[in-house]
Amino acid sequence: IIDNYDVYKVETIGDAYMVVSGVPKENGIVHASQIASMALDLVAVCNTFKIPHKPQNKLKIRAGIHSGPVVAGVVGTKMPRYCLFGDTVNTASRMESTSEAMKIQCSSSTYSLLEQFGGYVLICRGTFQIKGKGNMVTYWLEGKQSSSSNTSASTPTKALLNKA
Repeated sequence: IIDNYDVYKVETIGDAYMVVSGVPKENGIVHASQIASMALDLVAVCNTFKIPHKPQNKLKIRAGIHSGPVVAGVVGTKMPRYCLFGDTVNTASRMESTSEAMKIQCSSSTYSLLEQFGGYVLICRGTFQIKGKGNMVTYWLEGKQSSSSNTSASTPTKALLNKA
């Protein structure tokens, strides 16, 4: 699924999968749309995916999306890897960890970019106390309305997906 989008898998930590869009090559506000569409596709595929050894159980994921600036660089000498740092990474992680199974939680910054981009259905979840951030208004990304055109900005979006 991720090959269908302008996203890059940064790392896998345990059962969490971190992807980013808009880094290292900026892509305007398209990054928010790319991450949102990818997350919607992943949730949709989980609704039909059959676990071979547990066919009665459904695969459930939760997703969190946040948009903002990051610092990126290659870390390590023996086994170098591309890493992202900054508050955006931490906030995206909080969006994922406070999300719910089969839901996609977005921060206000991602909500604003998706509203500007157009074509997405977002519902206000409310104000929540987010560890290390204080009170944050968050939104559920429910789906797509229709295709829309691209505009321009420059903040990368990072998503953290985790099986719930």
